[in-house]
Amino acid sequence: MAPAQFPNIDNSEAGRWCPDGSGQGHHIPFGSFRQVTQKAETSSTSESSGELSKAQLKKLKAKEEKEAFKAAKVAAREQAEQSKSEVDENDPLKDNYGDLPLVQSQCISGRVWTRVDALGTNLIGSSVLVRARVHTVRSKGKSAFLVLRQQTSTVQAVLFVNETTVSKSMVKYVAGLSRESIMDVQAMVRAPEAPVDGCTQKLIELEVVKVHCVSKAEPRLPFTLEDASRSEKDFENGGEGFARVGQDTRLDNRALDLRTPANNAIFRLQSSVCFLFRSALLAQGFTEIHTPKLIGGTSEGGSAVFRFEYMNLGPGCLAQSPQLYKQMAICSDLERVFEIGPVFRAEDSHTHRHLCEFTGLDMEMQINEHYFEVLDVLDKLFLEIFDGLSKDPVNAKLVSTVHEQYPAEPFEYKSPSLRLTFEEGIAMLHSVGVMVDALDDLSTETERVLGKLVKDKYKTDFYMLHRYPSGIRPFYTMPCHDDSRYSNSFDIFMRGEEIISGAQRVHDPKMLAEAAKLKEIDVETIQSYIDSFKLGASPHGGCGVGLERVVMLFLGLNNIRKTSMFPRDPKRLSP
Repeated sequence: MAPAQFPNIDNSEAGRWCPDGSGQGHHIPFGSFRQVTQKAETSSTSESSGELSKAQLKKLKAKEEKEAFKAAKVAAREQAEQSKSEVDENDPLKDNYGDLPLVQSQCISGRVWTRVDALGTNLIGSSVLVRARVHTVRSKGKSAFLVLRQQTSTVQAVLFVNETTVSKSMVKYVAGLSRESIMDVQAMVRAPEAPVDGCTQKLIELEVVKVHCVSKAEPRLPFTLEDASRSEKDFENGGEGFARVGQDTRLDNRALDLRTPANNAIFRLQSSVCFLFRSALLAQGFTEIHTPKLIGGTSEGGSAVFRFEYMNLGPGCLAQSPQLYKQMAICSDLERVFEIGPVFRAEDSHTHRHLCEFTGLDMEMQINEHYFEVLDVLDKLFLEIFDGLSKDPVNAKLVSTVHEQYPAEPFEYKSPSLRLTFEEGIAMLHSVGVMVDALDDLSTETERVLGKLVKDKYKTDFYMLHRYPSGIRPFYTMPCHDDSRYSNSFDIFMRGEEIISGAQRVHDPKMLAEAAKLKEIDVETIQSYIDSFKLGASPHGGCGVGLERVVMLFLGLNNIRKTSMFPRDPKRLSP
């Protein structure tokens, strides 16, 4: 059989490329291809012996030839792109462009790089050095246009052939740059003839003098940032001709996915939530603590726990929360404590809001007489967080960036925050025909219905529901003094979904041990916890907050995996 003919490609090279399972090409000798096909042709065609028929062999051979042809075209294209990005050694302006040597801390030059978001009309006429990624590139004749991206900011850079700074070879080099490559660009800041609508920097552009590549990206990306950044509105309006990047594809290539402006903004906002949480509680006299995540017994009870063998000491667990240690800290007279750390739940839940590992924002505090003291602290805390996200100019811009891709209604809240009893919430549900058990927990759907009822009546997306039934709360929850069916506990909701579960804790050791037994918890595994209350324990309460849920719901996103940098759920343990 003669080798397949490839247009404009040397046949001696064409047969050397064959696709593998990932779509990438790798070299194989063309003779091997001949041997495979010849062997297939001479094999027995008896279907009864399980071998391929002549028709099947012919189909397989045609498929292999087609794949080889595609691979050869890709190889030729890559080779052409590579030749574009090579420096013309005979170019008198060759020092103005090209690939930089690998940065290995060779020197300290004293050069100053300007951030893309710091570029403004005040710098027009000035020379700047910018390091950014190639977002897009296009060329036409003696000109080239780059969009440079640094985090969520973009700016247009232009090159026009002239006698002093930009040569034809330099334009050719720029045209051959692969998207996502990192570049150093020396340029003059100038005013464009018209506002640059496709960039965040609309009133200025960069006239390139020098351009050098710091790190090249592979020409073929798993997906383009343009597709990954596309607004949901584009798909709602039909989305014809647009490629939607699926969630699994995004998560499999998370380092690339996180570069989109929306994702970049999400995790900067997440950082702000942690900062605001920490600073608000420190201002209210709290101490930050760090508790173990390898423990001998369960934190919350139940089966949703990751178990393992710990050295030669027997079984251990990953902490479901820092609950027991927060309370022991209160017994140590720290009075008010908080922690930001990982939480592990072995829940086989495949929902939009559950993870097997998430970041917990936990707090615990001494109270004098009523668990409403905890709610007062949380009210002030979350109002500060919401104000910080919506009123701080930097954060407000980040929220806007997220909503450009994922449109959502602005988050509404009021001061002071709304408080309802569990019984009042049940009555609201009954009033619209949603019949739920007054002593049972609310399902996800009933929580959503109640959230909509609250929004319609009270005009708020944030509210507190307290005095939950005792039977659905953890063993360490203090029962109500007037009705043991209910407890001094609360949940807090955003957009109809729970983000916080908390309560006044049982601080009497005898009552605590009895409650643990009722929940079928082996008291011996938490004996040190119970013993800490035997030396005198202050009344206290607290809560646990899911960071990823707070960010997801404030922004109005539809999946918690969007707010977890590297999510862990029942089906994902990498990257």
